[in-house]
Amino acid sequence: MVWSGLGPRARIRTGIGYLIVAAAIGLAATTAALAQDKRQNTPGEFDYYVLSLSWSPSFCEDAAERGNSGRSQAQCGGGRPFSFVVHGLWPQYEHGFPEYCDRDAWLDRNIMTSMLDLMPAPGLIFNEWKKHGTCSGLGPRGYFETVRKARAAIKIPPEFIDLADPKTVSPADVEGAFIKVNPGLAANAIAVTCNRSRLSEVRICMSKDLQFRGCDEIDRRACKRDEVTMPPVRGG
Repeated sequence: MVWSGLGPRARIRTGIGYLIVAAAIGLAATTAALAQDKRQNTPGEFDYYVLSLSWSPSFCEDAAERGNSGRSQAQCGGGRPFSFVVHGLWPQYEHGFPEYCDRDAWLDRNIMTSMLDLMPAPGLIFNEWKKHGTCSGLGPRGYFETVRKARAAIKIPPEFIDLADPKTVSPADVEGAFIKVNPGLAANAIAVTCNRSRLSEVRICMSKDLQFRGCDEIDRRACKRDEVTMPPVRGG
């Protein structure tokens, strides 16, 4: 800030002007923060859900490459050959999302074990409850019943249920396959994500009563690659 060419009165007026501008900027920032805080991380205060379905074979290959096979043993260590599994059901705002709305919340082990058919890792279930479920406004049992209902509302395209060989697909084709077998699902309500060259997740937006609905922010974050690989289902 250079005032050397200004007289005393001009300097005073200029200084006052800067203070007014700074105060206005500070007030605007405070107002924006308060507007966000009215709902930020308040349980039950959100706009819609995202049901995230993870392609388990991609997760397992990524974990093996990162040297995290031990942590993913429950899901990737053999036994049941998982294809699409539930990553989570996430409360969302139109812009952004709440998280960890009750850091002291606990989860009964019996509820956790009841979800292992859909979410095949205890650590995943506990984390999803703490990070996302606590923001739903529901208790643990109600939240995971909602997870189950949301998953039951989605049909998996038959070509992805028992994939025996690696498959190269375009994200648009995967979206199209889901739209084809799920009446009412529109292109702006589904997004495919990828991790490097592999398909990672299919994310489907649903209203609080679990009807399909558009979600521009989720749709914009979809995979931009022309093609991705779907590793085969283990044991398939």
